[in-house]
Amino acid sequence: MRSPSFLSKTLALGLLAAVLTMFTVPSVAQGLRVPETIEQPAEAVVIQEPESHEPQPSSAFIESLEGAAEHIQHVEPVVRDGRLYIDADVAFELSPELEEAAYKGVPLHFTAEVEITQDRWWWFDKTVVKTNRTWRLMYNALTRQWRVGVGELLIPESSLSDALMPLRQIRGWAVAEVADLESGEELSGRIRLRLNTSLLARPFQVDAINSRAWTLATPWKQFGFSIQREP
Repeated sequence: MRSPSFLSKTLALGLLAAVLTMFTVPSVAQGLRVPETIEQPAEAVVIQEPESHEPQPSSAFIESLEGAAEHIQHVEPVVRDGRLYIDADVAFELSPELEEAAYKGVPLHFTAEVEITQDRWWWFDKTVVKTNRTWRLMYNALTRQWRVGVGELLIPESSLSDALMPLRQIRGWAVAEVADLESGEELSGRIRLRLNTSLLARPFQVDAINSRAWTLATPWKQFGFSIQREP
């Protein structure tokens, strides 16, 4: 049988342990307490492309380039009196070298070319029209008069601008007979205008090869149409 002193010591230790638990457990629990999470509203993430610092050409600069380059502005096939005609507007300017040569009496020849094909899904496209027309432009220093035309028929003009008008506004160029074209079929065409350097005098042909100033040619202009015959 244990003595009263031993029981009293055991009781005292138990009370001491209970007291220590009362003071230490809340503090430990408080130290381990997880802070409450406050939910934040979601923000939209916007990804912006980095701004380009590369200089961009101005619209005036682009327009000046387009105005300087030779090109076909407009082309229109016209059916009249059983024939297919081509009307076209061409934008081009003579270089200073070409203009100087023309004022010295050097004849300049300009050739327009037209090609028209018919689509064939089972084989290569069929070429139904391939033709050209050449104008001659020349200046007479004695009479101070320009002359322009096709073949031997030359029309007098008072200025270079007027002499170039038939080349810049091609009208009524008969390129084919309507009877030779398939009715209701889609036709694809293209047209261009170029300075025909092969018709220059020999010395100027050498200049045309060695100098870009003697090169004048529009890119091909594509167009499409179909022929509808009345029953």
